[in-house]
Amino acid sequence: MGTEMLKFVELEQKHPEKRAPALRRRDWGEVYDDFRPEAAADQAARCSQCGVPFCQIHCPVSNNIPDWLMLTAEGRLEEAYEISSATNNMPEICGRICPQDRLCEGNCVIEKGFESVTIGAVERYITDTAFRNGWVKPPEPRAERPQSVGIIGAGPGGMTAAEELRRLGYQVHIYDRYDRVGGLLIYGIPNFKLEKSIVRRRADLLIEGGVQMHLNVEVGRDCSLAELRARHDALVVATGAYKARDMSVPGIGLGNIFQAMDYLTASNRKGLGDDVPTFDDGTLDAHGRDVVVVGGGDTAMDCVRTAVRQGARSVRCLYRRDRANMPGSMQEVTHAEEEGVEFVWLSSPEAVLGDTLVEGVRAVRIHLGVADASGRQTPQPIPGSSYSVDADLLIKALGFDPEDLPALFDEPALETTRWGTLLIDWRTMMTSLDGVFAIGDIVRGASLVVWAIKDGRDAASAIHRYIQAKADEGAAVSRAAA
Repeated sequence: MGTEMLKFVELEQKHPEKRAPALRRRDWGEVYDDFRPEAAADQAARCSQCGVPFCQIHCPVSNNIPDWLMLTAEGRLEEAYEISSATNNMPEICGRICPQDRLCEGNCVIEKGFESVTIGAVERYITDTAFRNGWVKPPEPRAERPQSVGIIGAGPGGMTAAEELRRLGYQVHIYDRYDRVGGLLIYGIPNFKLEKSIVRRRADLLIEGGVQMHLNVEVGRDCSLAELRARHDALVVATGAYKARDMSVPGIGLGNIFQAMDYLTASNRKGLGDDVPTFDDGTLDAHGRDVVVVGGGDTAMDCVRTAVRQGARSVRCLYRRDRANMPGSMQEVTHAEEEGVEFVWLSSPEAVLGDTLVEGVRAVRIHLGVADASGRQTPQPIPGSSYSVDADLLIKALGFDPEDLPALFDEPALETTRWGTLLIDWRTMMTSLDGVFAIGDIVRGASLVVWAIKDGRDAASAIHRYIQAKADEGAAVSRAAA
């Protein structure tokens, strides 16, 4: 080992320089500055190079984390990039938006007492350096294959499957209902977590590598699933899960109440320079408003932090469980608190107040009772504990369910689970329709970007086996006929 590792005993955990909350509130820049090379090398050298790397085990794409940490510590960044990109098609994106506190860093063996290695920041640093030095190349097949694959959805799963299939030489076509490539990465995640130029450069690499993009094309409206099946040798459904969950309380139909994805998409489109429809009273955003966000996941965190940057007068997050049971990233909660967001734990809305537009929210205090079948304590309202908070903009961030794709695609033979997700054979990633595969949130339910990447890689391998088996079958039939 050229550089001494195990430096966690002498070096403290250190992230890249964190921008001051007062600065972050005024712009859409990312929270952390870039790692300086020497700081990245020092933090990478804190890795204990343990025999059983729990960081790798708890990474959905099984990144070879100890290997690229060691190479980074030794200054061998091009090799570190090669190792990192061998298992992950978007390491610079995962380094920014993965909940490392629940995955790799949360399972680092030196976490207790010495604090974990800053894996996500080093991962981001490696690939950003690779882009600056021109080491990141578009997919380049060794030989072209005549078969084509259609991918429905240009989000992280679809982009990953496209890259892997293109490398294998297939003619790849992506169909997406939106006008840009990236899906959730473009329209759902704010710039302060993921700058759009980072997604665009990935999309540009796919196009440069020969992937054909068909944007503003919605399956079920502009073409049918049957048409795409006839056009391609295999299909991948990677539509994500965007059907917003709702809440049923009196007053929920008042004006200036929005679903989280509508709010975030409007904000992101404005940042991209698009014309965005105004809200009910002509106001585009949260400027000067008392904002209440209901929910406790990462989407809720994106909403409260977006409202802060839009100049809201106050921002509150109501969540029916406590901080320890928050499903979102703890790091995101900390960033939001630093930026002035007030978290109202153990609270649940019971009515929305107002005449035509929302003027406030009446909420009830919650007690966490015994655990249910999922192992989580059940929220129970405390009688007589109601209180009200001002709100002239209410955002619902209650999670997402899959859309009814059999109806949307006019394909009743497409089987679903009882949760509405597409039913697949996990060994092959194939749906109930021959040659139609599915990946990401439409299979898993609302999940992480890194799981979509994992599914995209697995589906590409499965599709390759499927198409080659069909080709071998056809060749055998031809030989028999001859």
